[in-house]
Amino acid sequence: MPQTHPATETATTAAPAPPAELTLEERLTLINTEMTARLDEAAVAYEVNTAHIPIEPVDLADLVTGPVDTGAAPLPDLYPTPVAALLQRAHHRLLTGGWCSGALVDEDGARCMLGAIRIEARGNSGLEASAAAVLLDAIRRKFGDDVASVPSFNDVHGTGRVPIRMVDQAAHLADTRGL
Repeated sequence: MPQTHPATETATTAAPAPPAELTLEERLTLINTEMTARLDEAAVAYEVNTAHIPIEPVDLADLVTGPVDTGAAPLPDLYPTPVAALLQRAHHRLLTGGWCSGALVDEDGARCMLGAIRIEARGNSGLEASAAAVLLDAIRRKFGDDVASVPSFNDVHGTGRVPIRMVDQAAHLADTRGL
């Protein structure tokens, strides 16, 4: 007689459900948590690995030094012609003393284009007028004939970048003209 074995039941287990899809926020939170744990472990390992190194306190005054006060930047060689030299001095004054709009001189001492020319002309109204005329010509060459005056051009700008550059270009133009 054949021997019968008791029936063995095999339990079949259902396959685990696939993990739910994580949202972007959940994935970022998970990665942030993992990275924080890794950084904490690295910090502890660094402290353990460097604990035996003797260190002395450092006085930052020995390492960090400020720039030496050299005063205002020197004025480059002046143009040989009077109007060009005046415009070059005005350009230098705007660079070192600051630029403003809406006034010849503001409360901080910054000057507009015409204010810089006027102070550098040192009372010579003819030289001042010639420099302003060359400056207006340089402005109109670049921005068109609809520019009414040097002060109106100066005041439409929010920063001094363009006006200061135009004073420098006017100095070049005056030198080219021999003025």
